[in-house]
Amino acid sequence: MAIVLGPNRYGKAETRLLRVVRDTERHTLRDLNVSTSLVGDFAAAHVVGDQAHVLPTDTQKNAVFALARRIGVGEIEEFGLVLARHFVERTASVTGAEVRIEEHGWQRIVTESSPGGHDHAFTRSGQEVRTTDVVLGPDGAHVVSGLKDLVVLKSTGSEFSGFLVDELTTLSETHDRVLATALTARWTYAADAAVPDGVDWAASYAGIRSALLQRFADLHSLALQQSLWEMGRAVLEAHPEVGSIELVAPNIHHVAVDLGPFGLDNPGEVFHVTDRPYGLIEVTVERDGRD
Repeated sequence: MAIVLGPNRYGKAETRLLRVVRDTERHTLRDLNVSTSLVGDFAAAHVVGDQAHVLPTDTQKNAVFALARRIGVGEIEEFGLVLARHFVERTASVTGAEVRIEEHGWQRIVTESSPGGHDHAFTRSGQEVRTTDVVLGPDGAHVVSGLKDLVVLKSTGSEFSGFLVDELTTLSETHDRVLATALTARWTYAADAAVPDGVDWAASYAGIRSALLQRFADLHSLALQQSLWEMGRAVLEAHPEVGSIELVAPNIHHVAVDLGPFGLDNPGEVFHVTDRPYGLIEVTVERDGRD
């Protein structure tokens, strides 16, 4: 049986980019983590060590910086598409490209002299990260956007009961608990949407994020599974440009502390937060392709 080279790709991972927009005295920051990966005619590089068709990963890193200066960043989906097209259109040996981008948010520091936020002083706005994954190939461009580490919590309005019990079950039912998670969401734009040129990326992201948060807040949750289904359904109902959404949610457990030994009651006010082990719920909500 012959031995052959299988699918392969290569690229530059996690190029950290800070783009400062200085068009006015009031600066704007774009803080990105960019990974690029190329597909194409690279067999000779693997089999005989011939690098003639290989665009160095260092060049890919330089392209991130150069294009950020030349055209700016814009929305991360737009920047990902620009980078992918740059590699595919300019390099004959490259037939496809994937660009993954994470964006960290910053907020202006409010001071007595700058109640509307300082022109050029910022603080990182939490751990939430905006994401996109742009794939460009012979069949066109595909965009999967999302967010990760969006930490949300409900102090009531959540329960968990009626679950399967066996001889190893020790968990008690509850009809009033703290529900918390660090949400990861990835949504795929529908095949019949005008991707990549017809989507308002900023408005779509803001609307999807808002839909997720509003449904999480308003729903009386019978389980984290139900919350995720309802959140995903809310996104698809409000955003026809989205074909499916994947939600991944670790259950950040909050255990009520027994304060009895100290002569104190605990009417759902003092909790121990445990980081592991944790329940992990994963669900994809998608449109039914049948007529």
